[in-house]
Amino acid sequence: MAKDVVVGEFAGLVRALKARDGRSFEALGRRLNVSASTLHRYCSGATVPEDFAVVGRLAALCGADEEERRALEEAWRRADDARRPPVPAPAPEPAPQREPAAEPEPVHARVPDLPSGRRRRRWAWAGLVGGAVAALGAVTLGVVLLPGKAEVPAPPPLTFTVASHLWSNGCGHTYLVERTPPPPPVAADARRWAAARGAVHGGETLVRLSVQGKGAAAVVLHALHVRVVERGAPVPWAGYRMGDGCGGAVTPRRFEVDLDRPRPVARALDGYDASGEEGRTLPAVAFPYAVTATGPEELLVSARTAGCDCRWFLELEWSAEGRSGTVRIGDEDGEPFRTSGVGRGPVYGYDSVERAWITGRESGQGG
Repeated sequence: MAKDVVVGEFAGLVRALKARDGRSFEALGRRLNVSASTLHRYCSGATVPEDFAVVGRLAALCGADEEERRALEEAWRRADDARRPPVPAPAPEPAPQREPAAEPEPVHARVPDLPSGRRRRRWAWAGLVGGAVAALGAVTLGVVLLPGKAEVPAPPPLTFTVASHLWSNGCGHTYLVERTPPPPPVAADARRWAAARGAVHGGETLVRLSVQGKGAAAVVLHALHVRVVERGAPVPWAGYRMGDGCGGAVTPRRFEVDLDRPRPVARALDGYDASGEEGRTLPAVAFPYAVTATGPEELLVSARTAGCDCRWFLELEWSAEGRSGTVRIGDEDGEPFRTSGVGRGPVYGYDSVERAWITGRESGQGG
């Protein structure tokens, strides 16, 4: 089937889900952790997602049943296969040329005084039996080694997406950059802006982790751990603040991590919703709890440091249907998250009037 046809079929199913829900591209994109333009490209067929997780979450948000979800996943798989370039078949290798085996020297010619006839036939039988035993030994060794392959762990029954270039309440964040960068981007372009300059999160990394099951069975999440895999002195680069900080009506419930501790832990904190007249507390996340294909969960992790350049992972413990395991979670590229303390270099804020970076003191931001 032609590429345009299978991609068009997938895009049509995505458009139908979006139309059923009725929300704008911006509203759905915020729930899916993708930009409005990215979701629009999925609907138009200009782009096929790298994995099915984001489309699966869209199906759950739009109320798709299990049959619709399976059809959507099958359409995505065909479209994903179609967009990949074909892998050329390897050229057949010429058959190796074997040299004719040398005619074996008769045993009686190698062993003095060994008569021909019946005794020579006994030597021949002994050689055959010895060869068979050696061959059997080789087969037995292969059987012993095979179970090692069966011990490769099966894929976990859950999927997740990660966003690690978040700004506090959408506007406040600091990056450490070796050279003076261009003006700060909008929050949606932060990852691209930071990657192009080798920027490091300064003081804090915010990670949004969206988790859901793959099937109808519930997946129980038991704990969230932090593993620091490398520590160093804080990066001696200047800090560049993306905004002056801002408040919000809702402070989401989250996990707080102090990377400066010898053994950092993810500590669950309450959130607060100040949008009403009296406000209300959003209870902290309590383990264990379950996720399903239609019931995803979103975790927000705030990891801070003042004294190190830390590289770290999150590890999520799970169990489902008699199985259990741990998934290691890094940034969008699978690498460890990286957070460095701020303070060894100057800190700048961007003056939109002067269109220039100015020191924190002059911009009224401190630091």
